[in-house]
Amino acid sequence: MKKLTGNEIRQMFLDYFKSHDHMVEPSASLVPVDDDSLLWINSGVATLKKYFDGRTVPTKPRIVNAQKAIRTNDIENVGFTARHHTFFEMLGNFSIGDYFKKEAIIRAWEFLTHEDWIGFDPDLLYVTIHPEDIDAYNLWKDVIGLDESRIIRIEGNFWDIGEGPCGPNSEIFYDRGEAYDTTSPESEMYPGGENERYLEIWNLVFSEFNHNKDGSYTPLPKQNIDTGMGLERITSVIQDAKTNFDTDLFTPIIKEIEVVSKKDYGVNDTYDTAFKVISDHIRTVAFAIADGALPSNEGRGYVLRRLIRRAVRFSKDLDINQAFMYQLTDVVSEVMGGFYPNVSEKKDFVKEVIKGEEERFLQTLDEGIKIYQGLRDRAKQTNGVIDGKDAFKLYDTYGFPYELTVEYAALDGLTVDEAVFNEEMAQQKERARQGRKSGDSMQVQSETFHSITSPSVFKGYETTYVESTLDYIVKDDQLVDSVEEGKVEVIFSETPFYSESGGQIADTGIISNQFGKAEVDYVYKAPNGQNVHVINVVEGRLTKGESYQLQVNTEKRRFVIKNHTATHLLHQALKDVIGEHANQAGSLVQAERLRFDFSHLESISKADLQQIEDIVNEKIYEGLDVVIKEMPIDKAKELGAMALFGEKYGDIVRVVNIDNYSVELCGGIHVGNTSDIGVFKIVSESGIGAGIRRIEAVTSKFAVNVYKEEEDKLSQIDQLLKSKPENTVHKLETLLTDKKELQIAYDGLKRELQETKLNDLSASTVEIDGINVIRQEVEASNAKELREQMDVIKSQNQDAVIALSAITGDKVSLVVTVPKELTEKFHAGQIMKGMAEIVGGKGGGRPDMAQGGGTNPESITAALQFVEEYIKDNV
Repeated sequence: MKKLTGNEIRQMFLDYFKSHDHMVEPSASLVPVDDDSLLWINSGVATLKKYFDGRTVPTKPRIVNAQKAIRTNDIENVGFTARHHTFFEMLGNFSIGDYFKKEAIIRAWEFLTHEDWIGFDPDLLYVTIHPEDIDAYNLWKDVIGLDESRIIRIEGNFWDIGEGPCGPNSEIFYDRGEAYDTTSPESEMYPGGENERYLEIWNLVFSEFNHNKDGSYTPLPKQNIDTGMGLERITSVIQDAKTNFDTDLFTPIIKEIEVVSKKDYGVNDTYDTAFKVISDHIRTVAFAIADGALPSNEGRGYVLRRLIRRAVRFSKDLDINQAFMYQLTDVVSEVMGGFYPNVSEKKDFVKEVIKGEEERFLQTLDEGIKIYQGLRDRAKQTNGVIDGKDAFKLYDTYGFPYELTVEYAALDGLTVDEAVFNEEMAQQKERARQGRKSGDSMQVQSETFHSITSPSVFKGYETTYVESTLDYIVKDDQLVDSVEEGKVEVIFSETPFYSESGGQIADTGIISNQFGKAEVDYVYKAPNGQNVHVINVVEGRLTKGESYQLQVNTEKRRFVIKNHTATHLLHQALKDVIGEHANQAGSLVQAERLRFDFSHLESISKADLQQIEDIVNEKIYEGLDVVIKEMPIDKAKELGAMALFGEKYGDIVRVVNIDNYSVELCGGIHVGNTSDIGVFKIVSESGIGAGIRRIEAVTSKFAVNVYKEEEDKLSQIDQLLKSKPENTVHKLETLLTDKKELQIAYDGLKRELQETKLNDLSASTVEIDGINVIRQEVEASNAKELREQMDVIKSQNQDAVIALSAITGDKVSLVVTVPKELTEKFHAGQIMKGMAEIVGGKGGGRPDMAQGGGTNPESITAALQFVEEYIKDNV
């Protein structure tokens, strides 16, 4: 067996299958593209579903990839076991209707045992199969030559994810030797059992059935191969490492943590768990952020926030009390950057995001831990269960992930009342575990469009009109020869109609000849790449084989391409002004407007927005030529062409070059010169999610319309002010100055009146069991004004417990203060909580001061009465 690094193993796997005519599929973004059924890319096959379900036909039916993946369903095990991870790499070879079991088994065996590749001792390998998979058994026994004793039948060897493709699977195990015999009971000591001696290293799935909605299984039209081998696991075997964390994929990270913590890995279980948790989670977080995900309170963002906070929590076990995880990004980049340049390219941005998250959590972590310890002590003295409401408060107030509370509780031999926690959580927005949208993981294969292989040539780059033959008519997913009415889908031998992609909407227009006419409503790509026209027949009949005139709506197309080119200019201008991290996260290019989503952590200032708009307009005024060429992707990269992360590109790409200012890979349609755009106007900038901003803009006549609307509004203001345009600003400034002076005078008079009224409140002081108490409803227009009144009363009654209420609009505002010398007996936050509940709201605060509110003004008297009851109960 060869001595190999993790990076060498990955490359060797790809090279082996490439030598056997497999297409190397690049590792896709961890954030799924066009797949709402997944929160994260969680396997090697996840990004290839479009090939397996027939939506897209791959360039080659033989595929190999090394795909990064995230799974967090068993996060609580990470750090406590040898091989649990949240981030991992899956090596896989796939066949889409090409080879099947025989070649899959032969290829796997050769890669693992041949001296030119991994070179395992064949006598140390075992396999498992499904009991009814006779073909696999015969192949392992007769073709590979395995003894029957090393072929184990296991009922669970059937890969089935619900509806869609499925089939039996065969797993390959490596015998690590007798030294691992003691880790599991004898009953589990076999390949496929729960033990550390026989380690599964490769899973071969033979996808040959379709699991139907009614629960039945039918043979697939085409049989497929889907295999998966975890890089971390195979590396641990090759490097003879006790755990995955002892391989060179993790040890550089662990060594850096040793430097920061001044603690040694391998000394005790507590330290080792912390080292493992941190080294695993930093890989996950660094890669996910580089791929466009950002920490937040929902969806995949909550997963990242939870991972960062879990790692920070375990860093306490290593006596690390400051932000440090972000520094580990450099090591992750060094270890993985050779194959995944994205992490290196975005390293500074990744570090900025992680550091910010660490610092925010550290501000509340110590206090959160102290509160947890109080809850722990109380639970140990009672029923051993931490109240779900308390767990929710830890989460909601101190940013303590619920799962972290559960982990702490488990280590202390306690449980948490999850039902009550969930009741509290249900009153808030849905969190990450509800962020996954419903949807089939894999669709059933459709043969109609999949079977159409005749080419359809797109002519729309050069023209908006062609005469072409109608090759296919599809109605209700069936091929027909003609159609007289209704909506159908058609394919022509040539077409000028652009299919929606890359954010650019599809062309619309007319298809006609002397016998019939149809309106084109939408155009999309078929699995084999043809443009499918969704049409509505409005006159006569359309017949297969006849010639038709295809005319794009040129007016609409003209404005769409202006906006598309403007989007490219906007993208580069964003990078110029706010930084290289401003990468596209989505776009929509229509005739009337354009929308551009990009990664950025905060809103853009008005000054920066104006600068961005000015840059785009300057490039328009310069009249820059837009040169579009097809070239090898390597040459495009040499030119600095910007590729959209997550998109897949072939060997030959289309490069849109705007005078070397903006150079992007793009299949869309553009103007010939930037002057054709006319003018560019930003109409809005907003946040649409954690770390994602959106700019909406208009160009050409639609921008002129916006300027006209603004001009009309200015004219209305001139009329209201009875001012000439050149005097409007001066007149407004004068009016605002006068208003400010009047407001100051008004506030002074109001304050004097309030102080007179509030002075009278001292006479309202009542004594309750020896405690001076003032509880009063006052007049205040908002919570700030109520607090100001409290300051006045408190300054004159420093020994009194004071509770004030006011009706502000249709709501109630409350404020409570307690003298510091009385806070051991009376807690302002607890008083406020009781008052707020009575008026249908919530509140809280420190022992000496608290504020809150509610929505039931009619309950103010009862809320103020609660103060007296609280004092009596706690004297």
